[in-house]
Amino acid sequence: MKKIGFIGLGTMGAPMASNLLKKGYTVTAYNRSAAKAEALSGEGAAVALTPREAAAGQDVVITMVSDDSSIAAVYEGPDGLLAGLSSGTAVIDCSTISPALSKQLAAQVAEKGGSFLDAPVTGSKPAAIDGTLVFMVGGPAETLEAQRDIFDTMGKKILHMGENGTGSIAKLAHNTIVGINNLALAEGFAMASKAGLPVETFLELVQLGSAGSKAADLKGLKIIEHNFENQFSLALMLKDLKLASSLNDGAGLPSPMLNLAKSLFQAGQTQGYGDEDLSAVVKVYEQWIGHRIADSQKTE
Repeated sequence: MKKIGFIGLGTMGAPMASNLLKKGYTVTAYNRSAAKAEALSGEGAAVALTPREAAAGQDVVITMVSDDSSIAAVYEGPDGLLAGLSSGTAVIDCSTISPALSKQLAAQVAEKGGSFLDAPVTGSKPAAIDGTLVFMVGGPAETLEAQRDIFDTMGKKILHMGENGTGSIAKLAHNTIVGINNLALAEGFAMASKAGLPVETFLELVQLGSAGSKAADLKGLKIIEHNFENQFSLALMLKDLKLASSLNDGAGLPSPMLNLAKSLFQAGQTQGYGDEDLSAVVKVYEQWIGHRIADSQKTE
């Protein structure tokens, strides 16, 4: 079995690494908060003290961190991943980062004699646990095929988008739609709740009608129950929308809906909801209507 270095054991990374261990891969884990790596050691992972140590001597290195600055902390410097990388190692970055940075990492890994795939995911925490993530991959097709067994262990579908950077672009475009859909759901709920409609019945209508969406299916009942247990945080959605906005600005592409979504998620962040699930953006609307969505009441 392949030897894998896994760096980044947060909400998504920990269950992804766990699935690799269950499949029988040898995993060396690193996380900036050491306790998370120690927790995985109970499942059989070796624990590295630095990214360099996690990368040394591995067949594959997988990174799953939160943003561009976290990538720099993991890849760069004397204790960074690149310093420990061996020739022939495949590096798979599952983080959602800027496409320009993905291309830069691909070049840096190539200088070390390795190959790089930008392979962000969709599916959030439940899919990471179940091993049913969807990967959108940028990079050489031959590298993807050589590592298909690893992708198949962590996910149910692998979509090759093209050259390095295209996986990251696909993820930002995808999450633009996710953010906008969640705002549409929140706004519809606010309208129905403000008018005193029974919100459970309204959600049923949404799911049966043309307004039906993954957002409604995954987040509708949670919004009614005010359950914002984090599966993908509001702060991370805001980060992705900012990256998408910057990408579109650079391409000269107008993006009015994206920019509106970014501003409302920014409002949610400012009001203190950043560590909650992205669906907590509905709290911004609840402030406007003056009550929780579930507390529908007729207004005079």
